[in-house]
Amino acid sequence: MTTHTSTSADRRVAIVTGGSRGIGRQVAERLAADGYAVVVGYAGNKEAADEAVRVIEAAGGTAQAARADVADEHEIAALFDLAETTYGGVDAVVHAAGRMPLSPVADLDLAELDSLYRTNIRGTFVVDQQAARRLRPGGALVNFSTSVVGLAFPGYGAYAATKGAVEALTLILAREMRGRDVTVNAVAPGPTATELFLDGKDEETVARLAAQPPLERLGTPEDIASVVSFLVGPEGHWVNGQVLRANGGII
Repeated sequence: MTTHTSTSADRRVAIVTGGSRGIGRQVAERLAADGYAVVVGYAGNKEAADEAVRVIEAAGGTAQAARADVADEHEIAALFDLAETTYGGVDAVVHAAGRMPLSPVADLDLAELDSLYRTNIRGTFVVDQQAARRLRPGGALVNFSTSVVGLAFPGYGAYAATKGAVEALTLILAREMRGRDVTVNAVAPGPTATELFLDGKDEETVARLAAQPPLERLGTPEDIASVVSFLVGPEGHWVNGQVLRANGGII
């Protein structure tokens, strides 16, 4: 992992939603190591978000935690206000917050579908709207989709449907940002060893999924954070309007 120091005048600033755990937590730590001041957005787990900040600061980085419901436009506007007031602007937005309830289509409670829609689709739209208004030239927005959109695993119908919407929004917004020098991409992980993914799966299921990629393992949060680091950095700035299937070649 490459690290560098920077002054407050030239430090780039990142907002990471869902930054208290899982992939979002690893992204926050990686971007802090890359030299970003990071606002760690979280929905309810303040203890985990504060721990993420402590880890970043112990490693010499700069971060603070901020609570915001991604689907609430006022709370997300306040999150962006905080980043601008504290650090001077926003250069990277990584929207990693999301929910993944699993159920066959025939059995899903429609109230659960509405809740999933609110977080994964409305939440993405709200965050992207603020990012489109506020990202500085040279900036980057990274949304999160899933390789399940292509893999079509049973039980993932509602979740994959919300991520299909995220992909469509990502590609359109990239084109709407013409002339702004801001990139918009989505990362679509395959099976990744996070608490969210492993919850409820037996060892046989996990082993079967781990064996599917040619690399014959599950992804790790570090794998995904490295992809995000590339996309928001100068080396990845020519990648725009894309969905990157970061899944070890599973599809």
